[in-house]
This record gives sequence, structure tokens and C-alpha cells, in this order.
Amino acid sequence: MTRVVLPRTLAELWEEFAKAPQGLVFAGGTDLFVRLRSAATPPATLIGLERLDELRGVEEAGDTLRLGAATPVADLAATPALRRDFPVLCRGLESMGGPALRNMATLGGNLCTASPAGDSLPPLTVLDATVVLLSCRGERTLPIGEFLVAPGRSALRPGEVVGSVLLAKPAGETKQFFEKVGRRRANAIAVASLAFVARISAGGDWTEVRCAYGSVGPTVVRAREVESILTGPPPDPDRIARAQQAARRAVCPIADLRASAEYRRAVAGNLLYRLLDPP
Repeated sequence: MTRVVLPRTLAELWEEFAKAPQGLVFAGGTDLFVRLRSAATPPATLIGLERLDELRGVEEAGDTLRLGAATPVADLAATPALRRDFPVLCRGLESMGGPALRNMATLGGNLCTASPAGDSLPPLTVLDATVVLLSCRGERTLPIGEFLVAPGRSALRPGEVVGSVLLAKPAGETKQFFEKVGRRRANAIAVASLAFVARISAGGDWTEVRCAYGSVGPTVVRAREVESILTGPPPDPDRIARAQQAARRAVCPIADLRASAEYRRAVAGNLLYRLLDPP
């Protein structure tokens, strides 16, 4: 029989890690419990994070927003500060499954699952998010690009949990965009997704452009050639066409049950059309 423990403090969590170093950690459990249904052998110990207040909530500290890793996705997407400064992330979170799933799923869980199709990962990439990792040894931080290692693999070490995600508030006006394409309108796993952020200069130019794709590579694909092409005045259709070609070169999709590689590559380019007249 699986032992389930729900520590209420970080000190209790470290004690449970010491007792069960092979224990599986979960917060909402929306990914883990699906995998466990097909597991040949149930885990000996499950360690839940949902009662740890230290890992929940949203805090503003000067120019930084701290997102607790065990905060339900629905709560994060409804936070006024997040909606004001980081709509690209809110749109990614709102596209994650249905309402019931969003009330259980957490940002930390989406990060640790490290799926190429994770809806929060491209937005966090273009926002240059910092991941805060906690253990009994203390705290360490990693840029989002270093935290995501490979499909299903993160830089999380044994005995660590994701404590929070830090976002630097934008200075001035920005253009932010997120969209994903799936096989149906709702509750769909992304076939391809695009997150985009640019700072708008006083003269109206796009600067500090960042563009990241999901579900078209082993991890999030940062499309730097696209960023270079789109830096400058708001693009016309000719520049968007050049950026599309660059996007299709940047991605490295696979074929699976949801879509062919060729389709994903085409969609990666086509999503850039929405920058001309986004919804």
C-alpha cells in the first residue's frame, strides 16, 4: 500500500525526504496520477506539497513578482498583478486543460513535468523567468532555460522542490502574445504553441523581442533569428513572411499521434501571422 504524507512546513518536508528519499512528490497531481494508473508497481511513498503555505501565493517585491510553485493555475491566472504585467503567461495558463484541471494543476508541476507541450513553458521562457529551488541545504536559482533539460527532464536534484518562480516586471509598454494549436478547441494538448514578448519604444518600435515555441522540439525552442527579424518597426506582411521562414528553420518537431512534423513546422510559421492582428 502506498503511504501518502502531507507535510505542513518545509521542516516536515525535509524530514519526509530523509525517511523516503525515493518518494514521489506531487502538488496538484494532474500529471503524476495519470502516470500511476499504468504503473506496474505503485510507489511506496507519495509526498504532497498542497498544504505548504511557503509554496503558495503571489507576492510583489519591488520590480519582481514571486509566484508560489504550489499555487493552483486558476488562482495564478486570476491574479490582478499577473494579468496586468504578464498577460502572455495568463493566456498560457488559461489554455491549460479545463476548469477542473486548472483548479488542481500547479505551475511547479508543469515545470517539473518538463513536457515540450507544457503550456506555461514558452511564456516563462520569453519572460526570462527564474526558478527558485529549495532543499534542506538551502536555496538555489536557475534561469528557466537551464532548468528545462530534455523531454520529461529538469535540473531538479534529489531532495529538491520548486519553491517559486520569479518574474521581473516589464519596464514600459510591451506587446505580449500567446496562442496554441491543438486537435480540438478546448482541453487540447498543444500541437504547436507560440509565446511572444516585445518592448515598445517611445517611437513605437519593437525592441527586446523574445519568441519561444512549444511542442516543436525536445524542449522550448527560442527562435532567435525570428527575434532579430521582428526587431524594429511593427512588421509588415513581407517581414512576417521572412520571420515565418526563419521559424520553420528554428523548430525541430517530431511526428506523433497528434500531428506530423511537417504540419507542426507549418503551424510554427503560420502562428506569426497573428502578430499582425492578434485576437
